[in-house]
Amino acid sequence: MTVGKWNSYDAGLFTTCKLCIGIAMSNKEISVLGLGSMGVTIAQLYLDQGYKVTVWNRTAHKADALVAMGAVLAASAAEAVRAAGVVLMCVYDYRAADAIFAADGVAAAMDGRLLVQLTTGSPGDALAAEAWVHRHGAAYLEGAIQAAPDQMGRPDTPILMSGNAAVFRETEPLLKVLAGGLVYLGAKASAAAAMDFATLSTIYGTLLGFMHGARIAEHEGFDVAEYGRIVAGIMPTFAGFLQHEGSVIQSGDFTISQSPMRISVEATQRILQAAQEANINTEFPAFAAGLFKRADAAGLGGEEIAALIKLLR
Repeated sequence: MTVGKWNSYDAGLFTTCKLCIGIAMSNKEISVLGLGSMGVTIAQLYLDQGYKVTVWNRTAHKADALVAMGAVLAASAAEAVRAAGVVLMCVYDYRAADAIFAADGVAAAMDGRLLVQLTTGSPGDALAAEAWVHRHGAAYLEGAIQAAPDQMGRPDTPILMSGNAAVFRETEPLLKVLAGGLVYLGAKASAAAAMDFATLSTIYGTLLGFMHGARIAEHEGFDVAEYGRIVAGIMPTFAGFLQHEGSVIQSGDFTISQSPMRISVEATQRILQAAQEANINTEFPAFAAGLFKRADAAGLGGEEIAALIKLLR
């Protein structure tokens, strides 16, 4: 079968999966594999909504509080998979997920079920997991949670989802127990993981810049908490700017519209120079200044700042 492509085999899986989802919705039964902080929260949310929740974790005592709340502790991963038509997995990484897949009886237990994979991994991990699940007669959805455990279950909680559209539509009401802000990204199973990486790149890039700014604030004797408040205040405007730059990249028209590249070439060089003069860490500004300098040398200085994507390509 071709991974991520709708065909007669997928149609058969969907028919079976639709039945399983229907049973899970009507009987309110679900299984949760993995009881880290997020897995425990997921199980609690379904318990709170009156679901019969079967749980399994490699370290069984992590289920004690959930069992006290009414969850059923499965003796094995295979038993947990067999207990419900819809199985949610949220473990540390795909190596842990693969170990569960390889455990006794799990492959056979998958037949006719839906696995919603909420473990963080790469696009390649997602495609491999989908292929394995399909080989064993189950349907598959990939999810990327973009919230902390204490932010789950809210109307605006974001989870990126990908996988077969018909399966997603059938499962959406059940998934909304976890997050009202579901974002469906298409049939390709790897899409959620890829978009998760894309958004995390923004988060980590912003975080690195924030930390360098904190060092500037410290060096100058500023209240770093006040610096944090100022940054928080500009974030909504900055988010709008990023949204504009994304539209510029998609359009392919890099005519100056908001921010000429050359301004950032000069600004990042000044930040680097200031760090050197203050004798504080220069790794972040050196990287940023170097990248913008290369873009300028490539003739992009007279275009919108989004033209930096051309250098990255």
